Amino acid sequence: MNLSPVPSDPDDPDSGRPELEIIEPLCAVFRRTLKAEGLKYTPERAHVLDTIMRIDDIFEADRLLEEVRATGFRVSKATVYRTIKLMLDAGIIQRVLSEGDQARYQLAYGNQPHDLIVRLDSGETIKINLPELVELRDRACAAHGLKAEGHRLQIFAVANK
Repeated sequence: MNLSPVPSDPDDPDSGRPELEIIEPLCAVFRRTLKAEGLKYTPERAHVLDTIMRIDDIFEADRLLEEVRATGFRVSKATVYRTIKLMLDAGIIQRVLSEGDQARYQLAYGNQPHDLIVRLDSGETIKINLPELVELRDRACAAHGLKAEGHRLQIFAVANK
């Protein structure tokens, strides 16, 4: 498999630029998923989704609950947890692997992948940007006649001693 960089065409101004893809609005994706499950897109679920999009970072369910309530909207803990499960199933969010008991999540749909370094000694999560990994991923998939829909890289590390 040849994984060398693809040369750009100097006469084509769009050469070398990633192809833009129109992404369906997140609320439409969530509504369709809920409808398929025989569930409704309630104001509570809409507020949870809106809050996740505003956070746009790694979050825990309890933090999400606090953020929703901070907007003055009343929502139960059970609703937040059920909505997280529905969003996981829909591919809107993904679970972030970490040490400890508390599950952590990040917005996945329509976002560039957030590659992470997870510090096992402190619990800190550090976002890293590796554009060369995206290129490698896309070329590896293309070599097999596939199109990558996303990826997740998580490096677990501790401080040097």
